[in-house]
Amino acid sequence: MLGIDIGGSGIKGAPVDPDGGAFTRERFRIETPRPARPKPVAKVIAEIVRHFGWDGPVGVTYPGVVVDGVAMSAANVSKRWLGVDAAALFADATGCETTVLNDADAAGVAEMRLGAGRGRSGTVVLLTLGTGIGSALFTDGVLVPNTEFGHLQIDGRDAELRASARARTEEGLSWAKWAKRLGVYLRHLEGLISPSLIIVGGGVSRKAERFLPLIEGVRAEIVPARLVNNAGIVGAAMAAAAAHPAETAEPAPHAARSAGATGGRQREVGTAEAAR
Repeated sequence: MLGIDIGGSGIKGAPVDPDGGAFTRERFRIETPRPARPKPVAKVIAEIVRHFGWDGPVGVTYPGVVVDGVAMSAANVSKRWLGVDAAALFADATGCETTVLNDADAAGVAEMRLGAGRGRSGTVVLLTLGTGIGSALFTDGVLVPNTEFGHLQIDGRDAELRASARARTEEGLSWAKWAKRLGVYLRHLEGLISPSLIIVGGGVSRKAERFLPLIEGVRAEIVPARLVNNAGIVGAAMAAAAAHPAETAEPAPHAARSAGATGGRQREVGTAEAAR
C-alpha cells in the first residue's frame, strides 16, 4: 500500500509492506506548499502518486482532527481546511481511493503494531514532536482517535507553543531547557491520563539521548519511537490496507480506477482495523 504523510515542512510517501512496515521503494519527499492550502497540498499528493506510478488505494495522514475523512481542525495548516472532505479531495486529485487519518494516530498505529508499543497493554500515548505536538492514545491496544493533546492549556497557552520541536529551534533553547519545558508538559499530561508508557516520536526522536534522560518527575516509562519519522507513512499504509483487505500489494498494471473517495464507514473501519 502507498502511504503518504503530510508534515509541516515536507510531504513524503512510499509504498509499504503493511505487514512488516518496510518500504518497498525509496521514500519520495516534496516540500509542503506555503501556505498549505487544500488544493496545493492535493497537487503534491497527486505528484507523489504519479512518481510511484500508483493506481491502488492510498493512505494519507492529515495534521489535525479527521472525522469520516473530513478535516475538523487546522491548527498548523491553512484554516481553509476546516470542513474539507480531504478523502474526496485527494481521491479526485489522484484517481485513487483514499483513506485519511490524523497524522499522530497513523504514527501511533505503526508504533503499536511494529515499534515501541508492540505487545504493550494498559494506557499508552505516543507524542509526535515537530511543528506542533501530535498525540495518539491507546488503551489495551485500541486507538482513541483525534486526541490532540498538544493543545492542552498550560499557563494559558497551548502546550505545543512552548514544548514542540519547533519551539526549541525557534527560541534557540538548549536541550536541557527544552527538556525542562517538555517535563512540565508530560507531568501535566500524566496527571490527566496516567499512561504506563509514553512514546516520543517525530524527527527529533533521532536525538532522544540528548533530552529524554533530562526529563524529571514523570512516573511513566518514556521511550523513543522505533520507526522515528517514518511511522506516519507506515501507519497511513496500514490504514489503507485495512480499509481494502482484498487489494494486492502491487497496483493493477492496466486500467486506472475511477476517482472517488472511500466511503466514510470504510475509512473508520480501516483506521480501527489498522490499530489492532
